[in-house]
Amino acid sequence: MTTANTSAVLSSVLEAGGPELSRCLMRTETRLREVAESHGDELARHAAGTLAAGGKRLRPMLVFLCAGESASDALVSAAAAAELLHMATLVHDDVLDRASVRRGRPTVFADGGRAAATATGDLLFSRAFAELVADGGPDAVAALSRASSSLARGELMQRADAWAEDVSRDRYLERCELKTARLFEAACRLGSLLGAPGPGCADALGRFGTRIGLAFQIFDDVLDVSGPTERTGKPRGADLLDGTVTLPLIIARERDPGLASLDVRAVVTGAPQADALCDRIARTGALGDAREQALHFVAEAKAALHDLPLSERQQRALHLVADGVVERYA
Repeated sequence: MTTANTSAVLSSVLEAGGPELSRCLMRTETRLREVAESHGDELARHAAGTLAAGGKRLRPMLVFLCAGESASDALVSAAAAAELLHMATLVHDDVLDRASVRRGRPTVFADGGRAAATATGDLLFSRAFAELVADGGPDAVAALSRASSSLARGELMQRADAWAEDVSRDRYLERCELKTARLFEAACRLGSLLGAPGPGCADALGRFGTRIGLAFQIFDDVLDVSGPTERTGKPRGADLLDGTVTLPLIIARERDPGLASLDVRAVVTGAPQADALCDRIARTGALGDAREQALHFVAEAKAALHDLPLSERQQRALHLVADGVVERYA
């Protein structure tokens, strides 16, 4: 997603959400900074660096948008918890992938080494749950715990599938749900549990979160093939280089017999080879098909909001969030 697209989407969501949404996100940012700076100089430096790498704070935004008109301290803690869990997974992913760059900045792994990155991720995980214990209640803690367990299962699936030639679309989608969509779902559920969106909203808002999470991951995988480093913040074809089998590759293998039998691990030994394989995948039309699958999930996400007792402002803002997932491709 380009900087211009990111700014436009965020501006639209913030405008639709009203001034209270901006205030809540600012309070969350303050809380994240306090957490990052409170655990000794070395860990504070790495945690603060991870925080400074930014991101769109989409998960905290979902917490507040699914909470109705509430803006309690418990919601701020829940929003911070969702983002801390997300940050922790990114730091640990970079350790597993030996990644040097994320969002255009050196990773904790590159800056401090494996031990520092592992400890930083562990710290962020623990602080995510600490944020919920005081004000969230057992249901909120359980929602985040389920997401955390799913993240671990999804990561194990991804590692088991590394370089595999027979990953199905269904298995890929299951992995995406575990590794990405369940945290989106948890963010929506946390907002519903701790806010006041109206009766019977938690399950439907959870479905909304799951569907936009699936779309988000598919578009991320499309961007890995289609987007240059200056646009995505990571090398083109990074997934190919670390053996992650994504939907564009799965579809391309269905269309190109040569790709179906290609040993990616043997062929993709560096950035030039990854770039060439990305071009070959794109020529099959796989990116368009993957994009259509993601758009299907966006439509399902919007449908999950039908007939819910949400305000017009909430409906509009949540629809804009769903559309923003699509804008990442533009």
